Amino acid sequence: MSDIGVAEIPVDEDERPLPPPEPPVRNALVDGPILRTLLWLAWPNVVALSAGTCVVIAETSYIGRLGVESLAAMALVFPFVILTMTMSGGAMGGGVSSAIARALGAGDKERASALAAHALLIGACFGLAFTLVMLVFGPALLEMLGGRGNVLTRAIGYVQIFFGGAVVPWLMNTLAAILRGTGNMKLPSLIVLNSAVCQIILGGILGLELGPVPQFGMRGVAAGTLTAFSIGGAIMAWYIFSGRARVTPKLRELRIQRGMFFDILKVGAVSCFSPLQSVLTITIFTHMLAQFGTEILAGYGIGARLEFMLTSIAFAVGIASVPMIGMAIGAERVARARRIAWTAGCVSFVSVGLVGTIIAIFPDLWVEIFTRDPGVRAASRQYLSTAAPMYAFIGLSISMYFSSQGAAKVLGPVFAQTARLVFVAAVGGWLSAHHATAANFFALAAASMVVLGTLSAASVLFTRWESKRSPAAEISPALSGAID
Repeated sequence: MSDIGVAEIPVDEDERPLPPPEPPVRNALVDGPILRTLLWLAWPNVVALSAGTCVVIAETSYIGRLGVESLAAMALVFPFVILTMTMSGGAMGGGVSSAIARALGAGDKERASALAAHALLIGACFGLAFTLVMLVFGPALLEMLGGRGNVLTRAIGYVQIFFGGAVVPWLMNTLAAILRGTGNMKLPSLIVLNSAVCQIILGGILGLELGPVPQFGMRGVAAGTLTAFSIGGAIMAWYIFSGRARVTPKLRELRIQRGMFFDILKVGAVSCFSPLQSVLTITIFTHMLAQFGTEILAGYGIGARLEFMLTSIAFAVGIASVPMIGMAIGAERVARARRIAWTAGCVSFVSVGLVGTIIAIFPDLWVEIFTRDPGVRAASRQYLSTAAPMYAFIGLSISMYFSSQGAAKVLGPVFAQTARLVFVAAVGGWLSAHHATAANFFALAAASMVVLGTLSAASVLFTRWESKRSPAAEISPALSGAID
């Protein structure tokens, strides 16, 4: 039998059909499902910041072993430490991530690399400024907050060590912001996890008298923190400058450009007013509570640590939304950017509110970790039962703040912080004049959280988002289809 086949019809080379065009390469941050992509970016941050929770618990626990005076000293220092970390990581860091994400969303990789180099210069300058201000004015500020005697001495000791090396956390958080701006959440989160482990070990060894190491007290705790941050910053610097990241700052070939500074600072510098006002609010509140004695102040400090821990969840979600929104804005997809913002806001509100409510109902789950002093425990329970359910609104405000950074429209959330500051100062002053109890001030703290969250959400709702960058450029293939 002969083979049965179909005869080939000769086709002229010029008339051969062209192969079908390849489908455009997709960037998951710009085209992927919003909730799934957001959670995929956020989960490494959640894991890393959960390690930060362990740091909060461990640090407060061994500071508690140093005595009630050390707990009160940490309550005095805590606002300034939080200001450093939130301003470098969330405020200016968000400005860095936003600028790099918008450049990459518009396909301009060279601009993104130049922005990264300028960001490192900004981080170094701000770190040195913090060192100068806190070493010169720190003791007076702590005394203004109500620090006296041994409490003041221990607080000053912590400030001298931690803020003597303030450039370290600033550079570490700037390097992390550069990576997050490219969509790489895993490496910064891994570094935070590593730093948390080192911080717990080194802070405990240097703070307490363990083995052959003498007890350095609060100074040792601060030294352990700085050492851990130095290790984490060095690892990220090696990764970025070795060319493994999607942007590589070229400091040797850097030409200083005002436009680059402006692109970062128009978000980052304005954003810095938010944590500054937040810390000022906490500072005013701490000063008002100092009149009730060391036990109330230490009890509030334990509650404030829980607030910091829970808002880390909102931070994890919010910082994940920055590159998604920034790239969407850079690609002229404003409607998608808004959907990302509201999705992130809902996730933060529900997750933070759920945990806060559980702790409000069962405050001993948190309080008993840190102290056996009956007065401090009673104050902590009272604060948590009043304020913890309202942490949901703090979570919402943080998410709206980061979303606004991604869109380069941060004035609204900053003004929301201003409103909270004025509210606390005005009502707190009235309460002080009328000899209110500590419980009244705890209620004021809870009400101020509702004010902040509501106004932050309203600012996003009523602010127009649009990109000034031309959509002509294609999305960078280097970013396409990958989420680190």
